Amino acid sequence: MLYQQIAQNKRKTYLVFAIFFAILGLIGWVIGDLFFNSAISGVVIALVITIFYAVMIYFQSTSVVMQMNHAQPIKSVEQAPDLWHIVEDLAMVAKVPRPDIYIIDDPSPNAFATGRDPEHSAVAVTSGLYQMMDREELEGVLGHEISHIRNYDIRVSTISVALSSAIIFISSMLGNMYRWGWLFGSDNDRNDSRENNNNIIQIVLYIVGLLFAVLGPIIAAIVRLAISRNREYLADASGVELTRNPQGLINALHKLEQASQPMQHVDDASAALYINDPQKGHHSVERLFDTHPPLADRIRRLEHM
Repeated sequence: MLYQQIAQNKRKTYLVFAIFFAILGLIGWVIGDLFFNSAISGVVIALVITIFYAVMIYFQSTSVVMQMNHAQPIKSVEQAPDLWHIVEDLAMVAKVPRPDIYIIDDPSPNAFATGRDPEHSAVAVTSGLYQMMDREELEGVLGHEISHIRNYDIRVSTISVALSSAIIFISSMLGNMYRWGWLFGSDNDRNDSRENNNNIIQIVLYIVGLLFAVLGPIIAAIVRLAISRNREYLADASGVELTRNPQGLINALHKLEQASQPMQHVDDASAALYINDPQKGHHSVERLFDTHPPLADRIRRLEHM
């Protein structure tokens, strides 16, 4: 099953690309038709922006994602001996190269893995998690993250971050174009108040701009939902396979469940990478967009292993 999941994740890479390039192309069509009187021009602009984001994040995923989350590299074993040795040992057991190690200065406990493949990967933990967890629990969390690397979950995650960032940028660009168009329209109204058709067009643009301002983040959330919840269950099980100790991860998840403090600085596009929701959304509407299953369900599954 593990190797089937790895192959599935590799195929999912191309599926995610195809679906969301189509969505971005549609958004570009709307921009081009509204603002340039040329739908093709809008599609080309949207796809160029998307390709730029995808290439930049895919080939520079570690540095880009770490900068987005204010993570600092651990360059020697002396900086964090326990963290360094645990990552080194687990990578050896998983038969993957040792990922680069980063720490995020934040009291909220959390961790994530990123990269385009096991040869270009990294793990990051918050200072809060490093201080809160004992060695057994830290092994459980890092086993989970290194399993994401071994299972190629990180490739799908990286592409999702790139596409999500592109959608957010294009939606923001559309909002700015709307504001410029509105101001320009207001000047025309003052110069020629008889042009009622222009007033109607401006109202339509106002409504469309408002809708895209709302829909942009929602579409970005849908991109993040491309990361299946099932990968978290698999990473939990795979992590236990690496550590041979389900109780370590169970205890760590209990501590994460009890921690209610959200992270101070979280980039929306990369929030889905974390082992637990870094923004601590608990409202029913927010739960519709959760990329992670509830911690209680994950704990329950581990307890039955």
